[in-house]
Amino acid sequence: MFLMDGFNMSVPLPFSYTFTITSSRSSTTSTHTNPWMDVRIWSRLPDQLLDRVIAFLPPPAFFRARSVCKRWYALLFCSNFLELYMQISPRHHWFMFLKHKPLKNYIYRANDNACGADDRTNCEGYLFNPYDVLWYRLSFNLLPSGFYPASSSGGLVCFVSDEAGTKNIILFNPLVGSLSQLPPTLRPRLFPSIGFTVSPTSIDVTVAGDDMISPYAVKNLSTESFHIDAGGFYSIWGATSSLPRLCSLESGRMIHVVGKFYCMSYSPFSVLAYDMAANKWFKIQAPMRRFLRSPGLVESRGKLVLVAAVEKIKLNVPKSLRLWSLQDCGTTWVEIDRMPLQLYMQFAQFEGGNGFDSVGHGEFIVIMIRGTDKGLLFDICRKRWQWIPACPYIDCDNNGEDVELRGLAYEPRLATPVIGLLS
Repeated sequence: MFLMDGFNMSVPLPFSYTFTITSSRSSTTSTHTNPWMDVRIWSRLPDQLLDRVIAFLPPPAFFRARSVCKRWYALLFCSNFLELYMQISPRHHWFMFLKHKPLKNYIYRANDNACGADDRTNCEGYLFNPYDVLWYRLSFNLLPSGFYPASSSGGLVCFVSDEAGTKNIILFNPLVGSLSQLPPTLRPRLFPSIGFTVSPTSIDVTVAGDDMISPYAVKNLSTESFHIDAGGFYSIWGATSSLPRLCSLESGRMIHVVGKFYCMSYSPFSVLAYDMAANKWFKIQAPMRRFLRSPGLVESRGKLVLVAAVEKIKLNVPKSLRLWSLQDCGTTWVEIDRMPLQLYMQFAQFEGGNGFDSVGHGEFIVIMIRGTDKGLLFDICRKRWQWIPACPYIDCDNNGEDVELRGLAYEPRLATPVIGLLS
């Protein structure tokens, strides 16, 4: 298994984690002179207390700690430890990125095959820790071929079959290599928009648009939903609804915020919202929709945020990149921040009109420039912008082909108990 090898541990971890990993439970003799690190003290800690300490470790430190002794190695398979882990482990608002080779002569969609046309599934994933600005590497060798990553929630990545027709969906935990498959959708589609959310007691998946009404045409007509919960209720693609007229779901990905899925509609720009409880769609007018470029929706701290470049060609308004938050009324947008002008000029030079993608998680928003590995990290609480260091695990050559990174909001988890409902 790749449980430990999947992480490249050449990146140093913060000091507060390293002392815990080098536990005195190992057989080596401690050379510390600090009385607080006396092996005679630390070797007598109760296992229950050690388990609580280990449960607070971030995933890279946890997998390193498994090499200390047999008992720690077996914690990943211990139900008591996993139950404790689910109760007290802190949430990690991280990101997962996958390589994407732009497909020539193909209309851009945000859910295009993220692993490239010739290597869809045997690819690597790259975890980005925005708190410490560190990269880690994961392998996806256990996935079958012909699937692309569409969304992520609750430590699971939702992979969707890329062949035209009814869609097969796999829920994959990349940390432990677990796979769960949903029943195939009922209607044939091409590249539909995917909504996916996992709570402690339920799983919801929504597939919308790109209906294959003939072998030669697709239209955004219908939605079908999958739901299962711990209360015993399930709907296997039984809930269907019609999409608003004249909508264009080219974003490919839906954002879940407080019981609703949101996605962008193009030509003209607007925001579509799907109320899961009411099984109904409605439109929300986008701010400055006539002047937006590369608009994208992200979730940040329980709010829906629209990120877009603003370009008013004929008006005396400087070009900028702005962020708006949808207010609780569900129809009003409020500008919450904009990129500093000097930084935007640098960003625009790198971007060169090729566009960018946005992804949010917790207090962080990442903006990746298409066709490059360059990106910006915005801390919405501290109002701080910074360039993200290039991922050190990507081969920049790639036989002369351009490679870009596509991101997902990802919360690394050792277990997602609700997945047992699928059995």
